[in-house]
Amino acid sequence: MKILVVEDDQRVAELIQRGLSEHGFSPTVAYDGLSGKKLAINNEYDLIITDIILPKLDGLDLCKEVRQIKPNLPIIMLTALGTTNDKVEGFDAGADDYLTKPFEMRELLVRIRALLKRSNTTINNIGFILKYADLEMNLQTKNVKRNETEINLTPKEFKLLEYMLRNSERVLSRTEIAEKVWDTLFDTGTNFIDVYINYLRKKIDKNFDKKLIHTRSGMGFILKAE
Repeated sequence: MKILVVEDDQRVAELIQRGLSEHGFSPTVAYDGLSGKKLAINNEYDLIITDIILPKLDGLDLCKEVRQIKPNLPIIMLTALGTTNDKVEGFDAGADDYLTKPFEMRELLVRIRALLKRSNTTINNIGFILKYADLEMNLQTKNVKRNETEINLTPKEFKLLEYMLRNSERVLSRTEIAEKVWDTLFDTGTNFIDVYINYLRKKIDKNFDKKLIHTRSGMGFILKAE
């Protein structure tokens, strides 16, 4: 598996490169965002690990620009910035996961393997259309509509709604959502899942009389026509 590491701190980059090599991966290192972007676009990689604060092109813009050309390439953001807003900004840019420095190499490896496993899994068990009430999602075209009204979602909003559609009328805890949608452990110190639920509510429910996304106090969230 070929992995691109975009990290301007040479010591950190070398540690990641060595750790990946020791576990059978083939890492390539770029020390600025512009070089990382060129490598990502012109070569085939199975996954990208990128810092946010980078010279020449920051990690958020790198992520957005790579996403436009390679929408399915898994991306992990690796950064010292760990607030809820930082995580939301990273996910909005298109990152699949977010790991805060300092970190243990084994945790990074767990995140990498989870993302690689997910990216290699094809959806073939229930077809390409998910429906609940008047809400419909097409997994091939990535179109979402409610009562024939088109709804534009970010990649993370799409993944969250997909999981809720697959588990409609069942209460989903924050821990489950973190593990199944973000492939990460739920951090009780942040509320980024609540932030994304609110994003979805504004797009899915705001202009409709019947609400579909509900909070169950102390338990989590549920997709249900009430």
